[in-house]
Amino acid sequence: MKENYTASDQLYTLRIEDVEVRPILSCPGDTPTFEGARLMAVNKVSCLFVLDGGRIAGYVTDITLRDKIVGQRGDPSQPVSAVMDTPVVSIPSDAYVYEALLLMFQNKTRYLLVGHEGVYTGFLSRNKLLSEMAQSPMVFIQSVKLARSDEELRRKWATVPLILTQLLDRGVNAQIANQVITTVSDTIALKVIESVLSEVGPAPARFVFMVLGSEGRKEQTLKTDQDNAIIYEDKANEHREAVREYFLEFARRVSDRLNTIGFSYCSGDYMAKNPKWTHSLSHWKRNYESWMQESSSETVIQFSTFFDCRFLYGDEEILGELRTFLDEELQKPHEQLFFHMARNALQYEPPLNFFKTGIRASDKGSFDIKKAMTPIVDLVRVYALRNRIFEVNTGERIRLLRDKGVFTETDFQELMQSYYLLMGMRLRKQARQIVQEGMPPDNEIPLSGLTRIELLTLREIFKTISDFQDKIRVAFTNNLFG
Repeated sequence: MKENYTASDQLYTLRIEDVEVRPILSCPGDTPTFEGARLMAVNKVSCLFVLDGGRIAGYVTDITLRDKIVGQRGDPSQPVSAVMDTPVVSIPSDAYVYEALLLMFQNKTRYLLVGHEGVYTGFLSRNKLLSEMAQSPMVFIQSVKLARSDEELRRKWATVPLILTQLLDRGVNAQIANQVITTVSDTIALKVIESVLSEVGPAPARFVFMVLGSEGRKEQTLKTDQDNAIIYEDKANEHREAVREYFLEFARRVSDRLNTIGFSYCSGDYMAKNPKWTHSLSHWKRNYESWMQESSSETVIQFSTFFDCRFLYGDEEILGELRTFLDEELQKPHEQLFFHMARNALQYEPPLNFFKTGIRASDKGSFDIKKAMTPIVDLVRVYALRNRIFEVNTGERIRLLRDKGVFTETDFQELMQSYYLLMGMRLRKQARQIVQEGMPPDNEIPLSGLTRIELLTLREIFKTISDFQDKIRVAFTNNLFG
């Protein structure tokens, strides 16, 4: 019998405020570690939060004591601030339980403070939540974290379509499904990266391994490939070649292993193992600068891919420095850049007949749903760039554009519903192809297999896309018809 990973409907409806949180146990940073351990034992808790001037600066757990004191024969009289773990991650009480678990996995933490901006009501333990949410996708993610070989990771990734089918069949929306896929994918990639680092030795420079495109936007589907790059800190000339050689070999090993697990090589070669996409920070700044200042229909494709970049592993400050550079650049006039990006968003013509009363099918009697979704991703990206919004997820970009007053509430609702209805249809089709038909997934949606309601919904979605294309045509190309 196939395992059911959706036994707990509460995972997607229960909010943290409805869950019993544990009271916060804390002590000053100069408290001796043995005294901290005694406090934990007396209060029967596995987590002690460490204060720095009244602010929670870190935490000590049973595992901290095992790894840093007992295992290394450390001095138990040293202050807890010397052995505490960081960062401290928090979540507001009105968030959902599934968001808390995803945040824990993404930040590699077992504990979350509940509250906002320093005002906390308690904390959550990952083990407690997982025990209450048995047979959920979060338990599956935990099993991915515990996998010991590439073969085991390959089997785990092959299980994702079944989990996705169960989620979608139970009414879980596509945005949540995307988050589950992304978290599993990130977990696998992180395990591979850490394993390769143990093989090739410590990196000779601080670096960031970042993911791009749909993976960068947290919008992966089941037909996915690798999109990644590496930024490393600038080193003196005498070390430059050795540093570069290290990272290219590191990237090659990571990419090869991901391909074996099930994340195929990028057909466009947007991968860190390609020497074009592994460079120093100063080189990356020059890349972005040239794409923005010498923009053309070709270079904006590269800029768009690399604008949708997300930190995965390494020193996040490096990516932060690149984003600061981009923020400064985007305050300069870049009308040519926006013009070409808007033109890209207009390349796809929604498959409507002349009077927009029906859907045109290809010779195969279908339409490409990935191409149908691309104009939404593209047009939202243009508006995000114009307004210097660096959130990478399309849904979050739409939300922030609404909050800034760029999109109306109607715009927000129409774009969100259109995008995630298409995403849901795309994910269902791909999961069905893998699970039921035993064939590789694709993006073709046959019109003959759709219900009348689905066809009517698609027609309205394509009309919405067409209307937004008219808006972007006027706003960024100053031409209603071209």
